[in-house]
Amino acid sequence: MRSMRNVATVGALATLMLGTTAGFGTIASAAPNVTPQGVCGGSYKTVNSVPVGSLGTVYLTYNSANGKNCVATIRANPGAAKDMATYVFVSDTDDWAGDSGNYTSYAGPSYVYGKGHCVSWGGHIANVYAAVENSNCAKLKEHRVTEVR
Repeated sequence: MRSMRNVATVGALATLMLGTTAGFGTIASAAPNVTPQGVCGGSYKTVNSVPVGSLGTVYLTYNSANGKNCVATIRANPGAAKDMATYVFVSDTDDWAGDSGNYTSYAGPSYVYGKGHCVSWGGHIANVYAAVENSNCAKLKEHRVTEVR
């Protein structure tokens, strides 16, 4: 009987600790079918994307009405919180935005004004990183995709 009580106590403590840890972490919505427009806003159109291995995708979106880019990193399979991030940078203006934390389905949104400028953007899920440098310029320009595992 004593070992049964110990198992119950350990189980209750593990549940309490897990709940407490989740309470302190930054957790985004775990809703399935998360879209870039759902994260950034309906007026943002997807203009580029890059896979984060098999874990998800980083999306670059653009709103022609306000000239802003938005980036969101979206997991392929939402679930337990993982370390995630997203960023966008405009080298011409030194303007940047980013978001990072432990999320269940997406990181972001991150917004910068990018009309007429090249943007560098990317993100990560767990230890898989993806980045695109100097893309989506006002004029077409070759860009390089970098994926680090």
